Amino acid sequence: MSPATKELFTKLRMMVPPMLERFHKGQLGRVAVIGGSENYTGAPYFSSMASARLGCDLSHVICTPPAANVIKTYSPNLMVHPIMHESTFASPPPCSAIVPKIVSLLSNLHAVVIGPGLGRDALMQDTVAEVIKAAKDVKMPLVLDADALWLVQQRPELVRGYKECVLTPNVVEFARLAKAVDAETQDTGMEGCKRLADALGGVMIVRKGEHDYINNGTVSCIGDLEGGRKRSGGQGDTLTGSIGTFLAWRGTYHEGLWDTEGDLDREETLMLAAWGGSCITRECSRQAYKKRGRSLQASDLTEEVEGAFLTLVGEKEEGSKL
Repeated sequence: MSPATKELFTKLRMMVPPMLERFHKGQLGRVAVIGGSENYTGAPYFSSMASARLGCDLSHVICTPPAANVIKTYSPNLMVHPIMHESTFASPPPCSAIVPKIVSLLSNLHAVVIGPGLGRDALMQDTVAEVIKAAKDVKMPLVLDADALWLVQQRPELVRGYKECVLTPNVVEFARLAKAVDAETQDTGMEGCKRLADALGGVMIVRKGEHDYINNGTVSCIGDLEGGRKRSGGQGDTLTGSIGTFLAWRGTYHEGLWDTEGDLDREETLMLAAWGGSCITRECSRQAYKKRGRSLQASDLTEEVEGAFLTLVGEKEEGSKL
């Protein structure tokens, strides 16, 4: 492990809350995943379970009623809200009737992940567009992936200049986003990442790939820990859920919920949250691949989240200086 990586882990540990007797339910993270449609139920589950397994106290899924019925059978640990609707449903309510129900939940959350299993249905897309606007009004940290990135591609003004937002495109999604905002480049590494971040006004970009390039135009780092070699679908959902929990912990760090160390600013901790999610996902992939090889599936990463955290970050007790 390089000296630079060791330094990043030292800083990341500063914003991971210790397990203290005085904490109560919800203080160590309340994260919601918005997605889950009739055809896509796995992605929001993998994202929210990664969030929970990493250590978030309360994990919510906001999805459509058909998706909710399925996701509830996956795990009783998740709070599933069947609020979203697709335009293909019989007599769907208008967007104006759906959005307030979701917005009413924001005040009880630390971070929101948007995109896993969302799909491109017009009503679903319009709904999350309005939710993004409302989240910005209350300075809610956001993680956007999958078809939420497609929405940004169509309407970049939704996130442009919002510096509490993390986008997690793969190489193909990255190229589409760059084209949409006139930031096309042959460089899909750090320079290309910076170019896209600048074009979006300082949004944090996590360009997934062999290495994860993380840049908001000002601060940057690389997620280059060893991962597994199997590229099964759904592994990016572990990333979004993990980033969601780190963003929640970031909030508690800046609130001074415990006797915190260091004096990290909000821009640096946003980068650390993105980088921490990258590291956890890569270690999950490495551990799962070691056990499963080419049969590895996204669900195998979920089972490795706790082990990845203990391997990379570790626990600290009250009064300790991990």
